[in-house]
Amino acid sequence: MSNTQVDARGRSCPEPVILTKKALDHYNGEAIKVLVDLEVAVENIRRFAENKGFTMSVSKLSDEDYQLTIKK
Repeated sequence: MSNTQVDARGRSCPEPVILTKKALDHYNGEAIKVLVDLEVAVENIRRFAENKGFTMSVSKLSDEDYQLTIKK
């Protein structure tokens, strides 16, 4: 089984949160990776995921790209 990955780079809020929600709606126990390029998206997705009972870690991939890892 492979991890679910959502590429939300180049999208403005609330799209990254909506794409993340769709992935979390189908959560199967494996980590979900979300790619974003806006710090505000990182914070909005963190708030959304934590409200749904998930934990999230953030890795900075480049000056503007972040990889979020979301799991329960």
